[in-house]
Amino acid sequence: MTRQTSGVAAKTATPEVWSPTMTKKPAKNAYSTDPDDGPPSPFAALAALAVDPAPVASASRIAPPPSQPPKNLAAAVPALQGNTPVRVGRERKGRGGKTVSIITGVMSRDAGQQALLKLLKGKLGTGGALEEGAIIIQGDHRQRIVEILNELGYKAKVAGG
Repeated sequence: MTRQTSGVAAKTATPEVWSPTMTKKPAKNAYSTDPDDGPPSPFAALAALAVDPAPVASASRIAPPPSQPPKNLAAAVPALQGNTPVRVGRERKGRGGKTVSIITGVMSRDAGQQALLKLLKGKLGTGGALEEGAIIIQGDHRQRIVEILNELGYKAKVAGG
């Protein structure tokens, strides 16, 4: 059936009815996890070449080397700290009226001081920094800092009034 529209012949399209067979989706591939299904694995030959792992020595016979750093880097190192007390003081001068707690006398490597700073900042919920070998913690937390340092093995004292 054709009809004439302004001198051009056009076919009228009849609407097609949708059916499930009209979809053009590709078929899904199903993969099996069964080892006997399908071609042999190229890695199957490697299973015969597997070497037994070396027997594991018992932990009681193995001692850690003495030069190994302590597991908790923030803990006091007795060889470095000795009997040197750690002083925890308070300061407000030159800080715009803000109070800070200053920890001096920590005889530790840089990594140990960084770890101690991170531990104190996390436990106290404040900010802090390392300045010229001293650990600066924002706010007056002297008593709590002394408790934490004593738990870590330092001999800490409150300095000042």
